[in-house]
Amino acid sequence: MAYIAPIHRPSSIRHALKLNFLAADEDCLVVAKANRLEFHTQNADGLSLQLSKAIYGKVTMLQKLRPALSPTDHLFVGTDRFMYFTLSWNPEKKQVQTEKTFESVADNAARESQTGERCHVDPTGRFMTLEVYEGIITVIPLVQRGKKRKQEPDIAHLGEPQACRLPEMFVRSSAFLRPRSVDEKAKIALLYEDTHATVKLRIRELRSEGGDSVELEDGESYRGDLELGASHLIPIEAPTHGLIIIGETSIGYYDDETGEIDRQPLEEATVFVAWAQVDAQRFVLADDYGRLYLFMLELNDANKVQSWKLDIIGQTSRASTLVYLDAGHVFVGSHQGDSQVIRIAEKSIEIVQSFSNIAPILDFTIMDMGNRSGEGQSNEYSSGQARIVTGSGAFQDGSLRSVRSGVGLEDLGVLGEMEHITNLFSLKSGGGTEYVDTLLVTFVNESRVFRFDAQGEVEEVEDFAGLALDETTLVAATMPQERVVQVTNSRVRLTDLDGGMIVSEWLPPNGQTITAASVNESHVLVSLGGVTITVLDVNNGLSVVKEKTFGIDSQVACVAVTPDSGSVCFLGFWKDSQLSVCSISSLEPDTSIQISEDSVPRSLLLTQIFPGQPPTLFAAMADGTVVTYSFDLSTTKLSGRNSIILGTREATFRALPRGNGLFNVFATCEHPSLIYSSEGRLVYSAVTAEKATTVCPFDSEAYPNSVAIATSEDLRIALVDTERTTHVQTLKVDETVRRIAYSPNLKAFGLGTIKRILKGGEEILVSHFKLVDEIQFKELDTWPLKEQELVESVIHCELPDGSGNLAERFIVGTAYLDDQEAVAERGRILILEVTPDRQLKVVTELAVKGGCRCLAICHGKLVAALIKTVVVYDVEYRTESSPDLVKLASFRCSTAPIDITVNGSLIAIADLMKSVVVVQYKRGEAGLSDTLFEVARHFQTTWTTAVAEVEENTYMESDAEGNLAILYRDPTGVTDDDKRRLNVSSEMQLGEMVNRIRRIDVATAPDAVVVPRAFMATVEGSIYLLGLIAPTHQNLLMSLQSNLADLVHTLGDIPFAKYRAFKNQVRESEEPFRFVDGEFVERFLDVDEAVQKKAVEGLGVGVEEMKALVESLRRLH
Repeated sequence: MAYIAPIHRPSSIRHALKLNFLAADEDCLVVAKANRLEFHTQNADGLSLQLSKAIYGKVTMLQKLRPALSPTDHLFVGTDRFMYFTLSWNPEKKQVQTEKTFESVADNAARESQTGERCHVDPTGRFMTLEVYEGIITVIPLVQRGKKRKQEPDIAHLGEPQACRLPEMFVRSSAFLRPRSVDEKAKIALLYEDTHATVKLRIRELRSEGGDSVELEDGESYRGDLELGASHLIPIEAPTHGLIIIGETSIGYYDDETGEIDRQPLEEATVFVAWAQVDAQRFVLADDYGRLYLFMLELNDANKVQSWKLDIIGQTSRASTLVYLDAGHVFVGSHQGDSQVIRIAEKSIEIVQSFSNIAPILDFTIMDMGNRSGEGQSNEYSSGQARIVTGSGAFQDGSLRSVRSGVGLEDLGVLGEMEHITNLFSLKSGGGTEYVDTLLVTFVNESRVFRFDAQGEVEEVEDFAGLALDETTLVAATMPQERVVQVTNSRVRLTDLDGGMIVSEWLPPNGQTITAASVNESHVLVSLGGVTITVLDVNNGLSVVKEKTFGIDSQVACVAVTPDSGSVCFLGFWKDSQLSVCSISSLEPDTSIQISEDSVPRSLLLTQIFPGQPPTLFAAMADGTVVTYSFDLSTTKLSGRNSIILGTREATFRALPRGNGLFNVFATCEHPSLIYSSEGRLVYSAVTAEKATTVCPFDSEAYPNSVAIATSEDLRIALVDTERTTHVQTLKVDETVRRIAYSPNLKAFGLGTIKRILKGGEEILVSHFKLVDEIQFKELDTWPLKEQELVESVIHCELPDGSGNLAERFIVGTAYLDDQEAVAERGRILILEVTPDRQLKVVTELAVKGGCRCLAICHGKLVAALIKTVVVYDVEYRTESSPDLVKLASFRCSTAPIDITVNGSLIAIADLMKSVVVVQYKRGEAGLSDTLFEVARHFQTTWTTAVAEVEENTYMESDAEGNLAILYRDPTGVTDDDKRRLNVSSEMQLGEMVNRIRRIDVATAPDAVVVPRAFMATVEGSIYLLGLIAPTHQNLLMSLQSNLADLVHTLGDIPFAKYRAFKNQVRESEEPFRFVDGEFVERFLDVDEAVQKKAVEGLGVGVEEMKALVESLRRLH
């Protein structure tokens, strides 16, 4: 029973379109990222995201339509499950709505198009065509309404789809010709490859047969020869008309009047992949190598095409789609690099904006899970602690990306190296400024003051406003009337900012020590040794308002006052973990509650988190738990208790202004977190400042809205995000990072890369193994592989070093590109060591008969998956300097091994076509050789891409058609057949191909609902968290998902069950089987209360209980 939720949403862009969707007079760019549509508008800085919508299906086509009665364009969307629908914008409701939806009428027996799906709208507005299957064009008549029917509100005017069969099977490109007159029939041009691999061009006419019936007439064929590399047809507007035929070595112009093609060769051969029209004569073209071209038609006096001009204007990411925005701006949507907005200048380009893209993720490694020591690490806490490093992109767009989900921190400057900082306070040096300009930094036995000017220059001052700087400061704050208050262990001092005169000072009686304090504009609350609490009046010369001794039995652990001049204060006690709300004038408790049975409160903070709601009281417990209450100021009652485990020791809180009178709370512990409100909920999110010990807001003139952060080593000024986002750090490699391995001890990555070089019009692939530093993200050393040799696999492990010890090693598996004898693929296994000066050195190598697809370690032995077999090798030292790889055992696979995972002596092998097989490695006894023998198999045809063991005898498998399956083995089965059969326990359609699954092990609470088990990375740039659901909650979550599927409708009205149902070429299910889609279930928090009540009907839990459960699931990722 599995649970899946996204950590990083898809970032690859394959489709984009410009249309007037949100407003009649404003252009909108819609981009498709796998199953999401994003709507952007253009401004001076580039594009700004207006809204993002999830679709139940991977988007394969976008097209715009303008109904006769609509002020804005409609968006036509097609998905990979052959569902098609139109969307429009409702300005009153401010939301996207579905206008019409229908499924493809084509036969399921037809073969899907090998050249991509296409969608065109006839320029005359009569037809729309879809090309989804080979040999079939689906024509949708666009019904034109008469004047009499103008009053009808229904403006979705798509007719019923008609499937028209064609003899042209392998169509490379198609386009509607621009009509020369209003009455001209719609003509579609098809660039196709015939059965003899010859490229042909045919023009067909579309004829309406009355009603919705449509015919595709034979039309005319071009008799001459076309270039074999011809790939794109571009229709030309008036006055020239005709087609441009883009090829690899030439570009031709087809004149539809004469039927002739005028072809001119290119200066340099290339592979064009995308185009966009600038105006009637100019086009932007992009090639496979990331080059951008400006193509211009040159006309004669009769407006006929005379010749053309092609200029390279710059280098971008490799484009999947190009969209011309306006004023020389072009959107470059990329699948294998960052998408960009560029501005065309004179024969050059300028990158205006860049959108981070980590697709396709070929491999990834988990650097750390933010692991905590001892018990109390709870899966209630966000996976933002995990740092994942991916090998992303391809060829010139290849890069190493560090992905972390959390609250970002942008350093503005470092004040200097300072150790043992205990606290920070921001102050104003005068009353006439709205900005703070002074930072009070406290140490164990002193305080230091730093002054900032308007330009950000900083200086340390010896004295400031008469403060006692020879003591550690517990609290300091700027007060009204240009005063400042300071509380140290031995005194409370109120001074004038101007002149530094001490206005008043209070010393504890009998030399007692102040151990805790809290300040607001009217009162100072101090704790003397945890026994006596004293309230001082700031406006009355620090006179004692009330003093109360609690005695040894009920010592005070922490104190807090309200942020405004309220009439209450909060006291936390050691005994019984009690929290009291006391009157500030009498210190008598109005309300007392027990916070916890297991720990004691150590820090308190009251602040306004939610707009229009009572303030929230935060209590940090000594065991790392944070407890929150809603505090009613009028009744002094505490309600709505919630708790979460942040770490293993108490957190300290600091409120950071968010604007509009609201605050976020920065909690510092071993894993600093930002606590903020989002959609009416408290969200706890990891902050990327791992070493922060204390923070304070520092809204200065030079650094507005910043914070001061002290770490164990230094003091810095930084900007903190107001909420959680995904942060991506990039190391450009300019090569495909095909494989990645990480060594925590060496603090380095081992990368297997492939570089593409163009030499004389020929592509040459060169492969390397690189060593990269983890902290500086820079290359340390490179080991080149042989010519025609590609890296296939890389792992990091510990192997014997010949002297009886274990040493860190990188193992690289390779394969040769052998054009002459493709059957006899060969390869090598290389064992590399990293020398003390961080250079690579080969320890040993072994030539193998097949390419080494993957590697693993089993009981200290090397497991290598070759092209047909899985072989176990031992590293034997015959001499002390050079070891040999000795073959111990082998197992022949059904087809070819794709991935392997090892646990103990069991090796799970993902087979190219035959799903998963589990084999066991057994050492030979009494002189017999070692063996590998099959213990279990999944008896189904599956084109497997990755496998990982997620629990004992339980395996997670992904396939090339975007499905996920959990397979389990029953070693205690009744019959031998039961024992050797892998059964499916859960399956669903993810809709994206998974390239790599990595197991994770995190300690979770015993009552955890979902236990995180693996991360998965996909071709589309997504990273998913996979968890196993506790048996006690399986039915509850499945039933909730099923209920929500009936209640929550999405764009296109596609049923959730059908979208997530398992589907491959062999079979198709009706719904997901024992799989819970976390992103969908979490929509429970976003729907209104009436829907929530319906969703929990019959589940045996209330709405609030279900909300708490789903919120804990949301914190997982």
